[in-house]
Amino acid sequence: MHGGIRRSQYNEVAEAIFLTQGFVYNTAEQAEARFLETGPDEFIYARYGNPTVAMFEERIALLEGAEDAFATASGMAAVNGAVTSMLKAGDHVVSAKALFGSCLYILEEILTRYGVEVTFVDGTDLDQWKAAIREDTKAVFFETVSNPTLEVIDLKAVADLAHAVGALVVVDNVFATPVYSKALENGADVIVYSTTKHIDGQGRCLGGVILGSKEFIRGTVEPYMKHTGGSMSPFNAWVMLKGLETIDLRVRAQSASAQAIAEALVGHDKLARVIYPGLEGHAQHAIAIEQMGQGGTVLSLDLKGGQEAAFRFLNALQIAVISNNLGDAKSIVTHPATTTHQRLPEEQKVHLGITPGLVRFSVGIEDTGDLIADVKQALDAV
Repeated sequence: MHGGIRRSQYNEVAEAIFLTQGFVYNTAEQAEARFLETGPDEFIYARYGNPTVAMFEERIALLEGAEDAFATASGMAAVNGAVTSMLKAGDHVVSAKALFGSCLYILEEILTRYGVEVTFVDGTDLDQWKAAIREDTKAVFFETVSNPTLEVIDLKAVADLAHAVGALVVVDNVFATPVYSKALENGADVIVYSTTKHIDGQGRCLGGVILGSKEFIRGTVEPYMKHTGGSMSPFNAWVMLKGLETIDLRVRAQSASAQAIAEALVGHDKLARVIYPGLEGHAQHAIAIEQMGQGGTVLSLDLKGGQEAAFRFLNALQIAVISNNLGDAKSIVTHPATTTHQRLPEEQKVHLGITPGLVRFSVGIEDTGDLIADVKQALDAV
């Protein structure tokens, strides 16, 4: 709540927004000295750093338990910055197949274009990780909970395999959220969040953050990000600071509702599957509870009637809105096969379990009973 505060001469309670792209030096000598080496409260240019952004970076690092953080313009800027800053032509990366479409594009299209070799595996199959990780592997990458089929990867087991060959473990931890994250203690070296999701949590601003050791953040990430221009704006950083004040309250309420909704829908005759890590029937339930302690804020429903049934369901909902974001205070639903994962080849969708009937449901903070009633009446309309 109080970490990272940099108060102005007015000693304000709420964090100040320093909306400036540059900073003034009292003398030419001071400018020269600052460009040679900047201190913790010395800034040169907003692309390099800003007091409001620094407040957010320090606070999210404290919450996650990381040594340092670099805030970025979006979640995808964070993913791109984390992996691209550490890799060069000839390096080898192992990644889980189940990824958000834009993450897949970075690994499959951009990195390979510049000579990085990428091997994809089924993230829940440790034998595939063992077979794919080599002595020259530089990094492994995966979503701790996959989007949208909610597979949970055994972070500690994969981290042990990666660290045995000196590879860095980079995880997209959005679905776990900083509230339930145990990523560092389970072996992650680099953690990435889209702060657009639960950290803002109210559908206002884009943002991302990369967390890790001070050496990695300031020695590897910062030089890449400040020269390629993916830094967070001061206003967005201020919004994220405000989001962090309530993230624990929101996420715990959302997760409790998601658990109740999932339990209420198990066995419904219109559904082929209810996918939620908090359900005992989930294939990685034990790992999810060990790594997060809860099932999270998102569940997925697989309707028996395919796309037509899914669309009827979506159109009949009266509370949840149709959009492609998640982690919002408002409940949000989307049809991944035709939106967020549309670009995937059909055979890949089938392999990942992204069926025509699959609906991703990001649970908000509306009344739990109202949400259950709304989902059931929408299923009745199918």
